[in-house]
Amino acid sequence: QVQLVESGGGLVQPGGSLRLSCAASGITMSMAAMRWYRQAPGKERELVAVISSAGDNPTYVDSVRGRFTMSRDNAKNTVHLQMNSLKPEDTAVYYCSARFIIREYWGQGTQVTVSS
Repeated sequence: QVQLVESGGGLVQPGGSLRLSCAASGITMSMAAMRWYRQAPGKERELVAVISSAGDNPTYVDSVRGRFTMSRDNAKNTVHLQMNSLKPEDTAVYYCSARFIIREYWGQGTQVTVSS
């Protein structure tokens, strides 16, 4: 059974930091491109960051580039999203996914709220 479990969300003040983690089981994460998405209330799900199976050169949506850093640890079947200089507009449920050629698996999400 495939499971992706996100953790690390919470309430943080503007300018603060959070580190999200996504732990996978039932798959070989090293063979998948890993992604972080987010969905804010009333908005469509947005792709935030992508990292290839090789783990090099993550790409980011413009709104988070320079503030967020995605990394992966294939030995631990885990990916992370370090989020710095958080803004209220970063408030959303954050999801990780593991994308293979024929299928994409999703986690249940973790809530991030940026508010004073």
